[in-house]
Amino acid sequence: MRIGFDNDLYIKLQTEQIRKRISQFNNKLYLEFGGKLFDDYHAARVLPGFDLNGKVKLLLHMKNDAELIMCVSAEAIEKNKIRADMGITYDEDAIRLVGLLSDLGIKINSVVITLYDDQPAAAKFRKRLENMGIRAYIHRPTKGYPTDVETIISDEGYGANPYIETTRPLVVITAPGPGCGKLATALSQLYHENKRGVTAGYAKFETFPIWNIPLKHPVNLAYEAATADLQDVNMIDPYHLEAYGQTTVNYNRDIEVFPVVRTILERITGKDIYKSPTDMGVNMAGYAICDDSACRDASFQEIIRRYYKAVCDKKLGLAEADVSSRIQVIMQQAGIRPENREVANSARARAEETGVPVTAIQLSDGRFVTGRISDLMTSPASAMLNAVKLCAGMADAVHLLSPRVLEPILKMKKSVLKNSTPRLNVEEVLIAMSVCADMNPSVELAMDKLGELAGCEAHSTVMLTASDTAAYRKLGINLSCDPEYLTKANE
Repeated sequence: MRIGFDNDLYIKLQTEQIRKRISQFNNKLYLEFGGKLFDDYHAARVLPGFDLNGKVKLLLHMKNDAELIMCVSAEAIEKNKIRADMGITYDEDAIRLVGLLSDLGIKINSVVITLYDDQPAAAKFRKRLENMGIRAYIHRPTKGYPTDVETIISDEGYGANPYIETTRPLVVITAPGPGCGKLATALSQLYHENKRGVTAGYAKFETFPIWNIPLKHPVNLAYEAATADLQDVNMIDPYHLEAYGQTTVNYNRDIEVFPVVRTILERITGKDIYKSPTDMGVNMAGYAICDDSACRDASFQEIIRRYYKAVCDKKLGLAEADVSSRIQVIMQQAGIRPENREVANSARARAEETGVPVTAIQLSDGRFVTGRISDLMTSPASAMLNAVKLCAGMADAVHLLSPRVLEPILKMKKSVLKNSTPRLNVEEVLIAMSVCADMNPSVELAMDKLGELAGCEAHSTVMLTASDTAAYRKLGINLSCDPEYLTKANE
């Protein structure tokens, strides 16, 4: 994997800018964290070298000055909304994040359940938090929002929300996903702080789109592809252009809401602090790109992967057809096509030869390795095994896993778990390897090569199970699939 992003420089610059913004507001800043705190796979894919958990490491640099408020929408809880990349609900992810951050020594202030309207599931979640010893607050929909500013900035609007007492200079407001009320929570706190004579400030930390690279840069286009289901569109920030004569990039929702946010901030603080949405942001990612070509190439592949995901989701009934159509337009703007994914072409060529589903992996040196489905294991499990053997310099004919280890697993899957096709998936093969490694030096050597798969590209000629997809993600392999079912006919 070609490194295109200097993560250490990014953490340094980002920390400096946040501290600067804290000092700008008399040592009290409410910082809205957009995107993901942990496991930011999208950023790591389009900015090779970006730390998956870079935001958390930034927080660790500032943990003595920071505390965190987690927001979860009551509507998301009631609808059982799933975080797609993790496969868990927003409320479960909120608890997961609180636990992980607490274990790292980052102070958790509380969880706020926003847009609360007595939803039964949200009420149960609140009780669960309280039973766990986590402070829980409820914020109902803000009266008057977004047009009636007089009501919004009154005891009927933000004043109707309970005040959350904070003690540190930096208050990070985050959430499991979009639409969880982070902005409303921050502005509500600003209203209460200023009523108490505290001149607190607000800023936003959003990694994408990157404001100081071109509008149609592949990194920014990849963000549009990633949010095609939300219909986010990158735009030139007209407010910044008018105020400073400088072209910067933002996205439609922030630009659309800016007049309202600017008015609310001015009415609360008595100052016209920000001239544009770009002004509100604290994002130094653009300055940490050290190899623009590497980031462009990585982003091209991300856009194509997003297209494949959209057509697969359409096939599964999880997305509308217009999502893939929007990504097709983005591909045209980037000057790329689905055929520009070489690993997909490799997988299809091998599948045509064998007549069965195949997964291909492109190694960091450009070589391709494939694995086909068999009675023994799934195609991604086979491809993963073949890839580590190749990385270790082993012949393809070498058998790493002993039948004495595999047969009891297959028997248990068939006779006990009643699995009609008891082949081993990626995770089960990895467990089998760990069992054999102690007895077989070749397996131990192969396992040592697993880390070399991080950042590699992969493609399957059929849609994979959630288990195999998750395993590839954990290994850091960037996977795409053809929108084809694995059926009895092609087993």
